[in-house]
Amino acid sequence: MKTRLSALLLFLALPGAALAANDVVVHRDPGCGCCEKWAQALRAKLGRKVVMRDDASRGALQRRAGMPGTLASCHSAMVDGYLIEGHVPVADIKRLLATRPVGVRGIAVAGMPIGSEGMEVAGAARQPYTVVSFGSTGQHVFARH
Repeated sequence: MKTRLSALLLFLALPGAALAANDVVVHRDPGCGCCEKWAQALRAKLGRKVVMRDDASRGALQRRAGMPGTLASCHSAMVDGYLIEGHVPVADIKRLLATRPVGVRGIAVAGMPIGSEGMEVAGAARQPYTVVSFGSTGQHVFARH
């Protein structure tokens, strides 16, 4: 009985472990350098392989995910079925993946605020910015930085 229970628990844990190890695919404006800085932070802090794709037609991906055009930035990443738009801090991505809020299709940082993840500029003042969630429940503030 113990062996069967252990085997069942191991079997049930495997899909979650496999899901947690999925690659992150980043679709970026061709040649964008700050996207690579953001991807480096993902690799280091999220512990995932990051695949970069130059994609001049990211708009189609954004529309499929239901992302409002007002939230656009220079790159869109797919992480475990969520669209992550722009320079979203890795800590916010981790919180999204841990909580999986109902009705949320993704989170976004519009534009390219100085001081956001991947947009650090030595000597420049950090700009305040908001991470916005979007999906069937509308747009909501997910975090403020």
